[in-house]
Amino acid sequence: MWLSDVSIVLRNRVIACGSLRIENGLITEIAETGGTATHTVYPGFVDMHGDMIEHELEPRPGVDFPMDVAVNHLDARLAAAGVTTAYAGVSFSRTAKDGDRRSYQHTTDIIHALKSQQADLRVDHRIHARFDITFTAAIDSLENLLTAGSVDLVSVMDHTPGQGQYRNLEKLIAYRMRDGKVSEQEARAQIQTRIDASLPTEDIYTNLQTVSRLCKAHGIAVASHDDDTMEKANIMADIGAVISEFPVTMEAAEVAVKRGMMTAMGAPNAMRGQSYSGNLSARDAHAASLLHILAADYHPAAILPAIHALAETDSDGLPGAVRLATTNPAEVLGLTDRGEIALGKRADLAVVDTQNRVVTTFSEGQTVFSNGTVTPTANSPIAAV
Repeated sequence: MWLSDVSIVLRNRVIACGSLRIENGLITEIAETGGTATHTVYPGFVDMHGDMIEHELEPRPGVDFPMDVAVNHLDARLAAAGVTTAYAGVSFSRTAKDGDRRSYQHTTDIIHALKSQQADLRVDHRIHARFDITFTAAIDSLENLLTAGSVDLVSVMDHTPGQGQYRNLEKLIAYRMRDGKVSEQEARAQIQTRIDASLPTEDIYTNLQTVSRLCKAHGIAVASHDDDTMEKANIMADIGAVISEFPVTMEAAEVAVKRGMMTAMGAPNAMRGQSYSGNLSARDAHAASLLHILAADYHPAAILPAIHALAETDSDGLPGAVRLATTNPAEVLGLTDRGEIALGKRADLAVVDTQNRVVTTFSEGQTVFSNGTVTPTANSPIAAV
């Protein structure tokens, strides 16, 4: 099968017009030709952090959707956005009640459902366990999931107000009051209750070391989450984290990069040019050469426009911006068979039209999304050069 008369985004350059040959799910030839390209072919996006599954399962508070309906819809959304490898962010939260979103049982059910349906889905779905580091009682459960091979990435987070993502208490109070369901007094009381229930610093550090040791024993990468200080970034590097997710400040991002971690930020942040919570802008981090990975976060369709926004200022142009959502996450997560358009790599591809819309997505050479405007051919009229 061939894709012909297309621009091709390689790791370090763009072929203006060429052809790709796909056999047995792999890229077997890349032809550079003359002519006019009608579409551009990108590597399929590797999303290392997407929170969408929890919202698919509970689209409104208290409204539970069947697992198969939610997973199938998310799968379709990802494929339509050009995502071919997706790490579903599922959370273990100390404050969640049994059966609630982010409770141990609910999260475990999601993991098992994704794993059981994996062979029938369009996208290569993997599990990103977001672990509340104050949730000491769930460490044994995390170990069981790691032992069973049910988790592919672990990030450690602490959403105690007053630090991390919620370091600005006044903004958090305003966020809690936004829909008018709680008063300012009630919002302050709720936040103070969360602060009072937090663990001592030494217990948190012990939990960090335990989780890191478990992940290392099972060959699973660890990511930090919402690093807001130089001290926290250093601690995360010390325990072996390889990714700093959504650093809150430029200072924390600088330390993370200096210590050898890749930084990951949300595509919606990069697309919009700002964090919705007022934290570090992905564009500012990129301009300072402190951004390595774009993640869907809460909206996979933001990945492609975020790439285009960053390509305008990236030192390597479009190929450099594309690496943020393909090559870089694949490399740090050990996915050596994908992440770029190259001979022998998986034919995970996103075909984009002149209006910068994903029109076709291939996973291992199979069409998993199409709007009908791209038709592969059995033979290419042009020989590879």
